[in-house]
Amino acid sequence: MADAMQPIVEFLTAFNGALGIATSIEVEQSGDGPRINITGDEAELLVRHRGEPLKALQHVVDMAFGRSTTEDKRVFIDALAYRKGKDVELRQMARLLAERVKSTGVDQQLGPLNPYERRLVHMAVAEVPGVATESIGDAFSKTVHISLRK
Repeated sequence: MADAMQPIVEFLTAFNGALGIATSIEVEQSGDGPRINITGDEAELLVRHRGEPLKALQHVVDMAFGRSTTEDKRVFIDALAYRKGKDVELRQMARLLAERVKSTGVDQQLGPLNPYERRLVHMAVAEVPGVATESIGDAFSKTVHISLRK
């Protein structure tokens, strides 16, 4: 485990202990940055209610540790690989909608999405030639509009 991850792992260990849940923490390096996956039977608590507790924990880690890791990459917090699975589903949905736009010419929308989710959609749609994306909205959660490239 990289030394830069040690304070975050210690924080998550203390956090889970304060919740009274027994978990294990694994650090995995990915192209986007380090992914910390919390596992164990009781980690299910973090993925309840459509992952809202996990999103809140991600926000706390972002605020507390910022981008203090190597190469200024974001640390991703996951539990039971919940986000990893959701990321795959979101990318597939984005590509499916992009292909639909390409074949029908009818614009599609996906959202509301947080900044991380929007980034995944923009990157997935960029793999489909002939279509473009645009984030629409003023708040933290925005909708991604997929249309034919002009």
